Amino acid sequence: MRQGPNTANPDLPSRPRDLGAAGSPELRSAVPVTLHHFTVDVEEYFHPTTLADAYPVAGWDDLPRRSPGVVDRLLEVLAERRVRGTFFILGWLAEKEPEMVRRIHHAGHEIASHGWEHELVGRLGPERFRTSVGRSRKLLQDLTGQEVKGYRAPSFSIVPGLEWAFDVLLEEGYGYDASLFPIRSHPTYGYPTAPGAPHDIPRESGVLREFPATTLHLLGRRLPASGGAYFRLLPAALVRRALLQAERRGDPGMFYTHPWELDSWAPDVDAPWLQRVRTFAGRRRMWPRLIRLLDDFEFGPVEDTLPGADTSPGS
Repeated sequence: MRQGPNTANPDLPSRPRDLGAAGSPELRSAVPVTLHHFTVDVEEYFHPTTLADAYPVAGWDDLPRRSPGVVDRLLEVLAERRVRGTFFILGWLAEKEPEMVRRIHHAGHEIASHGWEHELVGRLGPERFRTSVGRSRKLLQDLTGQEVKGYRAPSFSIVPGLEWAFDVLLEEGYGYDASLFPIRSHPTYGYPTAPGAPHDIPRESGVLREFPATTLHLLGRRLPASGGAYFRLLPAALVRRALLQAERRGDPGMFYTHPWELDSWAPDVDAPWLQRVRTFAGRRRMWPRLIRLLDDFEFGPVEDTLPGADTSPGS
């Protein structure tokens, strides 16, 4: 049986990995095992920003919710491989499906916040953002009895000019953020000056730990390769190579997915063709790709790589 993640301990020996076609010959040498972050943005198929016009908030209550069944299957797959992860759960959905939240927590995964209403941070503004992250954190803590340390913005939407969001997160009790995507040229996200590795963001109200999305360094550029549509629609080798590059640097990589990306069902939504393709294409490949990724790399929750985290067995 595959052993659970234990590589957060630097005293443990490294081991070589059969990389197959994941990288160039020079990358196929022995690579130290790194505990990467396996994360899930727990939201419904009607929450993606690309479909906001097709699914107005006023109609959400009348739509069937698919995430609980998909999450249950994912929990089984993770349990079989003894993998723990971080689930960034939307507050609106947690209020509708509290037992799903409890099942994730009882399975040993970290519970983190995805805000309340899946709105871009810039559209919320400081006061509504504070309400969103505060309300979500309180509900998730009430449901699990555990402190919620982490936050990820919908659509990675903390961009240059919205640094006030870091202050709000600190003031609302968060210890880390996972919202920065260190790339250029995307309609809703991109923080090109952000380091590609975990780092501290010092603010007047404290220090926020940042865990950015993983990028692939190729031909002098940083390309998105952290999961989501990049894992569904592009060759899986790109994400795998990005994780290997992170290992070479001694950094944990960040992988993310959504329940609606793992669902065989797709809604008949009245949206432009490109938006539907971007959101739902490639899902038939997701489970085989995901299972291979889980088998080939070591993953754990973000909280296990926080400074001072206790990663000893049984912790």
